[in-house]
Amino acid sequence: MFAEILRIHPDEPEPDRVQYVVSCLRMGKVVGMPTDTFYGLAVDPVNLRAVEHIYEIKGRLKHKPLSLLIANVSQAYELSREVGPHLDKLAERFWPGPLTLIVKASSRLPLRSTAKTGNVAIRIPDAAIPRAVVEAFGLPITATSANLQGYPECTHAACVRDQIGDSIPLIVDGGPTGRSMPTTIVDLSAGKGSWQILREGAIPTHEIALLLQS
Repeated sequence: MFAEILRIHPDEPEPDRVQYVVSCLRMGKVVGMPTDTFYGLAVDPVNLRAVEHIYEIKGRLKHKPLSLLIANVSQAYELSREVGPHLDKLAERFWPGPLTLIVKASSRLPLRSTAKTGNVAIRIPDAAIPRAVVEAFGLPITATSANLQGYPECTHAACVRDQIGDSIPLIVDGGPTGRSMPTTIVDLSAGKGSWQILREGAIPTHEIALLLQS
């Protein structure tokens, strides 16, 4: 049985449709939805059965933590600990946007949601649909890309349907995503003001370096 397709306006998400997505997340369902880079798989990160389902769908290695979408910087502080000064600088300059920050996870997150690394990857997407869902849900949501391991990331809902539409109950169709490059990933988890770029994506490395070395 293929997933239900739910069309939501990409710039002005309809509140009743957002609430429907939230009700699915609260029931532990996996939802495909657009972000500002690629379509992702959203679940409640503290629902360990739902988290496990994402790993099963993707065939993802279980030592890789899932990234989380948040709605504001205060949520970043709620999810992290021992945060240094770089988070504020990076958040002010690049959020909302295609920047993922890896930080030490707070005790609010189950260890399983961090793939037992103790770290969590977070970002505020520059896309109205996931931000509206996070705000209505009151919690962050997972954002791992909605594709099978080894297959290309999806920039439209039909791609998600074709790859994993028989494995998830709902796909939000918010039209094509705004970018076709992945997020840049900066690791701040070592603390003490250290940072490391793990992947260069939509934000060039030199922009990160200029900001953090200033």
